[in-house]
Amino acid sequence: MNLKIYLFRHGQTYFNEEKRFTGWKDSKLDKDGIKSSKIIAKKLKNKKINAAFQSRLSRSKNTLKEVLKYHPECKKIIIDDRIIERSYGKLQGKYHKTIIKKCGRKQFDIWHRSYNISPPGGESIKMVEKRVLSFIRDLIKYMKKNKVNVAISAHGNSMRPFRRYFEKLSIKQMMKLEMPYDDVFEYTIRI
Repeated sequence: MNLKIYLFRHGQTYFNEEKRFTGWKDSKLDKDGIKSSKIIAKKLKNKKINAAFQSRLSRSKNTLKEVLKYHPECKKIIIDDRIIERSYGKLQGKYHKTIIKKCGRKQFDIWHRSYNISPPGGESIKMVEKRVLSFIRDLIKYMKKNKVNVAISAHGNSMRPFRRYFEKLSIKQMMKLEMPYDDVFEYTIRI
């Protein structure tokens, strides 16, 4: 028996559009974000989804809400913050250009895209990967026990380790990934 994971990123938010570090700040979906949520929903329209996972942030919840309009069979929605966006600590809410101007492009790039260096007061991707791997272990057990297909409304940086795990990527390959707002990544769990 094959079970399916449907992983997608929340739609674009106002902070994403404005090139601001969002992290754990609760920025709402903008017009394009709502549109891309509807695109994801249409891509998943004919799939079977029995359970769904989201973070506590509205962008994850509202994207999932669009998807589940087509899935009355989905009886369980679970909030799990192991899939929440990376915390950018003291950079959260700040504009990228402000940080570049203040700290330089090189430092910005290190904080923004380094695997094991955290921004001030925030998380490194390595730290995010640790919590996402814990989520994946529990997810696979849950899916096998309940024999369910799942949808996961995740965030750009929590998707990196997810994709690394299922696509067998190196750290370098993972860190080069760009996460689209309107695509779905499908993975199979065999039981």
